[in-house]
Amino acid sequence: MHENIELQYNNEREHLIIPEYGRHIQKMVNHAISIEDREERNKVAKAIIGVMGNLQPHLRDVPDFQHKLWDQLFIISKFQLEVDSPYPVLTQEEIQQRPDPMDYPQSHPKYRFYGNNITRMINVANSWEEGDLKQALIYTVANHMKKCFLNWNKDTVEDDVIFEHLFELSDGKIDLRGENAEDLSNAQSLMKSKKRFSNNTSTSNNNTKRYRSNNNNGKNKQRRKY
Repeated sequence: MHENIELQYNNEREHLIIPEYGRHIQKMVNHAISIEDREERNKVAKAIIGVMGNLQPHLRDVPDFQHKLWDQLFIISKFQLEVDSPYPVLTQEEIQQRPDPMDYPQSHPKYRFYGNNITRMINVANSWEEGDLKQALIYTVANHMKKCFLNWNKDTVEDDVIFEHLFELSDGKIDLRGENAEDLSNAQSLMKSKKRFSNNTSTSNNNTKRYRSNNNNGKNKQRRKY
């Protein structure tokens, strides 16, 4: 007569708090909780920490590695293990405490197609002393604005529109409007770098495919010889 063997599925077992350590660590922690003598409980806890460290050898170089192991020990015990820890004892309230919300920039520029960094670039240009370098930076910013405008709107754009936007975004501190203003780069030269990058990428992909094809053909020829 064959004896009936009852299989126990994982969904019928105790829930693992940290599955990475396995069920045996969970049982060892539960056993440590049941020990009444505090000195014996401390010895068992240190032994469990040693086993947990051996299961995570890739984390030994991480700062505060032992501290993290003790925190994980208290988490596995559901904060029911009372032992003398060399570090501040982690509490359940600290785990459940939510972090402070992050402050995201809430700037909503009028011309979003220029991006938020254009304001920083204009502020830097305003902080420079008057001279050729500042003038060159201003026209660099204006050309960048024109490129951003063309990326957003594929049609052409007049330089007067860019100058007007630059005057508005700089609060009237940068004024390139007028007959003496230099012409900005044309649309073809501004978008040429983007096309060149895309062409280089496609050429590189084609060269890679051609190399792989030639390499595979060479391997097939060698196989035929044998």
